[in-house]
Amino acid sequence: MFYGLCDLPWWGNIVVLFVFTQLTIASVTLYLHRCQAHRALTLHPAVSHFFRLWLWLTTGMVTKEWTSIHRKHHAKCETPEDPHSPQVLSLPKVLWQGAELYRKEAKNKETMARYGQGTPEDWMEEHVYSRSKYGISLMFIIDVLLFGLPGITLWALQMAWIPFFAAGVVNGIGHFWGYRNFECPDAATNVCPLGIFIGGEELHNNHHTYPTSAKFSVKWWEVDIGWFYICVLEKLGLAKAKRRAPTPVLVPGKTQIDMQTLKGIILNRFQVMARFSNEVMLPNLTQEQQSPIKFLLIREKSLLDVSAKERLSQFLANNKTLQQVYLFKERLQSLWAQTTLQESDLLEMLQKWCQEAESTGIAGLKEFSLYLRSFTFKPAEAV
Repeated sequence: MFYGLCDLPWWGNIVVLFVFTQLTIASVTLYLHRCQAHRALTLHPAVSHFFRLWLWLTTGMVTKEWTSIHRKHHAKCETPEDPHSPQVLSLPKVLWQGAELYRKEAKNKETMARYGQGTPEDWMEEHVYSRSKYGISLMFIIDVLLFGLPGITLWALQMAWIPFFAAGVVNGIGHFWGYRNFECPDAATNVCPLGIFIGGEELHNNHHTYPTSAKFSVKWWEVDIGWFYICVLEKLGLAKAKRRAPTPVLVPGKTQIDMQTLKGIILNRFQVMARFSNEVMLPNLTQEQQSPIKFLLIREKSLLDVSAKERLSQFLANNKTLQQVYLFKERLQSLWAQTTLQESDLLEMLQKWCQEAESTGIAGLKEFSLYLRSFTFKPAEAV
């Protein structure tokens, strides 16, 4: 019985650990995150119940608690009310104490009541899955019976997997270090373009930009293994992705700026601004200027501290062309920031922006204006 009922070789235990932990990650990203928290995905009741059972055994997490905390994180991101922002609490605290922050916020009844709507409230949830200590204790017994003494190590690693990689790495590093495809209004980053190890959660900037998208990858070279799982489940009739990130719809040769143009630009505003940065602003930087100023020019202005804003202002004051381009960037962003204006007023603002951009004599602005004119509207992709 030293090696349990399965009596596996050492490498067999490693394979089991990999399969078990990846199944746990899949349960978190597919069921808790994409399905429950953001309603981007529907799952067959049998699949949902399996995920609930597996999470009860391997993490002890309660659906209502996880969903509430995550929704609050999005609603209060990078503010003192964010349950786990490394920008507010420091990276080491979130990285190493993420599970403690989760447990602390789970005791907040106001958070549960406000953000926990629509989560399971059936008999199993109330009498079984909400009693987390029984699940993880049962998993300990199962691991020891099947794998013997190595099963104790297997169980310990299972219990540490989500607290470290999800609560620590994703919530911590995913708001502190990495690359950004889009300048969303918080500090979320893509930790790695290969979203394989943590179920696609590595693509955190993409997710914060389009939180209701069932697919986290947006570039051709990014991999979201969670999306692969969804596609497999869809083929089996066990899941349905409800929506994906919008894709710009362009009409070649279109020059008239109409309401469809306005709606298309606003819907795809993050892609529009990313392209503006890469094709209009950055080409006006010299090689020597790239390193110190590129970050400040691209970065969402609300995320810059006072010192960074002063450096940016000083640089722009000494570079009239980039100053003009930057002002056009801010004017373009105001199209979706003006929440009190009528659509007709916004349309007039866009028409004026394009006319003035084309008359500046700056080639990048003129070409970008023609790009904007080609937009038309297509609702966010439902799949």
